[in-house]
Amino acid sequence: MQGSKKIIEALNTLLTAEMTSVDQYFIHSEMYGNWGYSKLYERLHHERDEEMSHAKMLIERILFLDGVPDIAPRGKLRIGKDVPSMLANDLETEYEVAAALKKAIVLAEKEHDFVTRSILTKLLDDTEVDHAHWLEQQLGLIKAMGINNYLQSQAS
Repeated sequence: MQGSKKIIEALNTLLTAEMTSVDQYFIHSEMYGNWGYSKLYERLHHERDEEMSHAKMLIERILFLDGVPDIAPRGKLRIGKDVPSMLANDLETEYEVAAALKKAIVLAEKEHDFVTRSILTKLLDDTEVDHAHWLEQQLGLIKAMGINNYLQSQAS
């Protein structure tokens, strides 16, 4: 099915954001594992897998619309130096992805592509409710418990 070039371009922009998130989560999860924070490692590994599933959904939609998925470009990686900066950087990335998803949802509505809109709405829900919310919780726990207690709770 021939899709709107604007929609395909927006989907490829989102694909870049998702693949950037995959890379960032991958690096952060490995850093957590190296430092012995097994709970953070497991959670970020899970988040990376979810970002890959988001990318897969975008690729499938681009292909359905007769577009060509472009996974080569990446956004700027924000690699933290410690746990709080890593969590904050990941949260900033999620906020940016959410903003891009909202913009693409508006475009999908304008182009009357309601299937794409539905897919993007699901991704937005996952981004806001699962990813961003969890990161906000972790930063709140650090503030409430102190960094030493938080890190102790994340170790194996």
